[in-house]
Amino acid sequence: MRGGPVIAVDGPAAAGKGTLARRLAEALGLPYLDTGLLYRAVGRLALDAGQDPAQPAEKFAQALTPADMQRKDLRTPDVALAASKVAAQPAVRAALVDTQRRFAAEQGAVLDGRDIGTAIFPDADVKLFITASPATRALRRFLQNGGDATAADAQTLLRDMEEALSARDRADASRDSAPMCVADDAHVIETDTLDAQAVLAEALRFARERLVASRA
Repeated sequence: MRGGPVIAVDGPAAAGKGTLARRLAEALGLPYLDTGLLYRAVGRLALDAGQDPAQPAEKFAQALTPADMQRKDLRTPDVALAASKVAAQPAVRAALVDTQRRFAAEQGAVLDGRDIGTAIFPDADVKLFITASPATRALRRFLQNGGDATAADAQTLLRDMEEALSARDRADASRDSAPMCVADDAHVIETDTLDAQAVLAEALRFARERLVASRA
């Protein structure tokens, strides 16, 4: 039994789901959990131990602490790749499912990830899928990382980032355990031509509509 609504915000990397989920949680007065950070932290622990993240990493998921989630080195490309590899392991996902469900049990929550509305909370009150083209997402990630779009090597770096994001998308969508996909009852928001405020407005409109309907 949950103490509040659960809102699932899924989508690929750099589509804007994290920004949206944080602002949505604030607007609705709900706790927020970046579930992708769980997998990044597990991947980081595997790398720190000198282990190939593709090898069984369940022990790192079981040993995860709040301090592991607060590290400043979880947003690097090598950790992103490691996160994708550990996330493909059913044992790792199983170890983290309870963590995510416990987080939302008392007050409800807004959670963002890739399988929240399909695997973690298939009965979520509101499901959103946030997406954008690989080119748009590459530019966003490039700028977030402090890149200079006018630099001589900017186009090369952007192409590399776009290829990396596309590879991550393929890995997330093709894994055997809880692949990334759009839930049948999810509201899809394409963010290529929308700023953060417009995305929030549309998400709030849909969320409030669904929450009112669920109480009717």
